[in-house]
Amino acid sequence: DANNRVIGFGGRVMGEGEPKYLNSPETMIFDKSRNLYGLNIARTTRKPYMLLCEGYMDVIALHQAGFTNAVATLGTSLTPSQVKVMSRYCEEVLLSYDSDGPGKKASERAISLLKEAGVKVKIISIPEFKDPDEFLRFYGNKAKDKFSGLVNDSKSDLEYQLSALKEKCDLNTSDGKIKYLTGAAKLLASSATMVEREVYAILISEELG
Repeated sequence: DANNRVIGFGGRVMGEGEPKYLNSPETMIFDKSRNLYGLNIARTTRKPYMLLCEGYMDVIALHQAGFTNAVATLGTSLTPSQVKVMSRYCEEVLLSYDSDGPGKKASERAISLLKEAGVKVKIISIPEFKDPDEFLRFYGNKAKDKFSGLVNDSKSDLEYQLSALKEKCDLNTSDGKIKYLTGAAKLLASSATMVEREVYAILISEELG
């Protein structure tokens, strides 16, 4: 837990097999919805942000590469309780979830929970790799510099959501443009400040001509 006490155990299968992850049974002490893997170390870094991942191996790989402000949920979706815990130690959370379909869905849910709690959110994109662990193992000695570049290039929540929306629309067709503009307008109306609306409205209009 956050105070370095052992409250449970977690394992990941080596190779193929189900379940992929296996945790100790939940108890009054080991409550997966209220704890975060790696928080005991991450909270002492005193950095203004935390890196939030999906799995234990991502956190281990990031800590080994020098990113000791990384934490992960315990095999579950992010919960309001976990968001509240993180908000005690940082002002901003950088999401580094898996790049597959479930990872993108989990990112959308996490963005919503974090914003509701008033925590600033950014999203790290890991092109061509499934997760931070895979990315860091591929780059070896260059991993720290390479991942630092991804952190510096992280997108705001609005940029990420607009980009995800754009991927679902064919901007070469009128219908696709209308679909994108309609979705973007709803997104900006529901979650943007007046300044953000002005800026993104100009960018989108220029982009679509």
